[in-house]
Amino acid sequence: MSVAGLIAMRPGSRPRLCHRLRTHPAGKGKRRSLGERDFIALIDGAHQLLKAPIVLVWDRLNTHVSHRMRQLITEREWLTVFLLPAYSPDLNPVEGVWAHVKRSLANLAVVALDRLEVLVRNRLKRLQYRPDTLNGFIAGTGLDLDAPTSP
Repeated sequence: MSVAGLIAMRPGSRPRLCHRLRTHPAGKGKRRSLGERDFIALIDGAHQLLKAPIVLVWDRLNTHVSHRMRQLITEREWLTVFLLPAYSPDLNPVEGVWAHVKRSLANLAVVALDRLEVLVRNRLKRLQYRPDTLNGFIAGTGLDLDAPTSP
């Protein structure tokens, strides 16, 4: 199972958690991670939700910086991407989401992948209704997301 997510912010609105979860078929030679199409579908979904241009701050996962992904990004005039420095998960607010979800699943023994998928979806859905927690993940990065003020 793979999951990707982003915390979407729009001035004057509460932050939103958007995510995409995919279970992968077992078998040799099958892809076991999210691909460019999965990530761009997540971004397109956030764009539909926010109804506004998106400035995406992204880590340097190989799928995020691939040639195919750069093509998909260029096709979206409403999308601007900035890359985080290499090896800087502390600057990525979504890392707080994953840590939170993993803690909530600690010490659970799940016997089937579909049950784990239900639990993960449930935890992510709960977070969607906790804007203060999402703001905490953003604040935890130490990044200043306010527009600079003129002197």
